[in-house]
Amino acid sequence: MTASDWKNYFNQLNAKPAVKAKFIKHCKPKERTMGVAAKKCEKCGRFGAHISSYGIGLCRHCFREMATEIGFQKYS
Repeated sequence: MTASDWKNYFNQLNAKPAVKAKFIKHCKPKERTMGVAAKKCEKCGRFGAHISSYGIGLCRHCFREMATEIGFQKYS
């Protein structure tokens, strides 16, 4: 189980509130302060290849799609 998909387990546990509370207490991954899983793309939610320059907060894939809309120009 990775940090990105632990919330998917709630679909099964919503019917069992006691088991859900125990799961959250013991099995939830800690909040990341550094590393790959610390930042997510604001548009698609990817973890890797994150561009945080200028406060953009996008992955490289979404940045390429939105670069001209944001105001960046491609040279050469």
